[in-house]
Amino acid sequence: MTMQRKTWIFDLDNTLHDAGPHIFPHINQSMTDYVQTHLGVDRSEANRVRVDYWKRYGATLVGLMRHHDVDPGHFLLQTHHFPELEKMVVARRELRWTLRRLPGRKIVFSNSPIHYSRAVLDILGIDDLFDDVFCIERTGYRPKPDTSGFFRLLNDHRLHPGRCIMVEDSLENLRTAKRLGMRTVWIDPTPRSPTWIDVNIRHLRSLPRCLARLI
Repeated sequence: MTMQRKTWIFDLDNTLHDAGPHIFPHINQSMTDYVQTHLGVDRSEANRVRVDYWKRYGATLVGLMRHHDVDPGHFLLQTHHFPELEKMVVARRELRWTLRRLPGRKIVFSNSPIHYSRAVLDILGIDDLFDDVFCIERTGYRPKPDTSGFFRLLNDHRLHPGRCIMVEDSLENLRTAKRLGMRTVWIDPTPRSPTWIDVNIRHLRSLPRCLARLI
């Protein structure tokens, strides 16, 4: 696999930016509010349902669709509404420099909705570096780590898994990628990683130094 033939597949939240301080708490609160309102339960039960569906299905939305016939478009608009998103995005200055040092095509593959993902990339100033932003709507609401979403991405872009490198913070998503034949990069400070991880780095800025290990 030559460098020119590589396709880099990047997660968005906690990979290209830090969603922990502001964005994830906001989304979690918004999802709990949504569950409480639409299921008619108290806040404690709503939070339990939110977390349970996220753990069981990889996304709270999947559980709500399967068990409560929730409209996915309405859910995503309500739970990913950020009046001051530009103040909540946390990124490193060297992000654009890092991405430009990686030869090959680049695609964002996110479980987030398209309106949110596009807005974050625009705030980060890196939207022009990606060939596509492949979000939960285009997976048929079958988010990572479900293989269905991966297959849709590969088919849409006519990609061979063996020529792809997936960069993620989620081990479960990377495990699916590895099973399909992709190379895997885990963004995490943990010093030891599972067998399905090819490269483990603490920060994205370290990725260009690992190119030789990913060939």
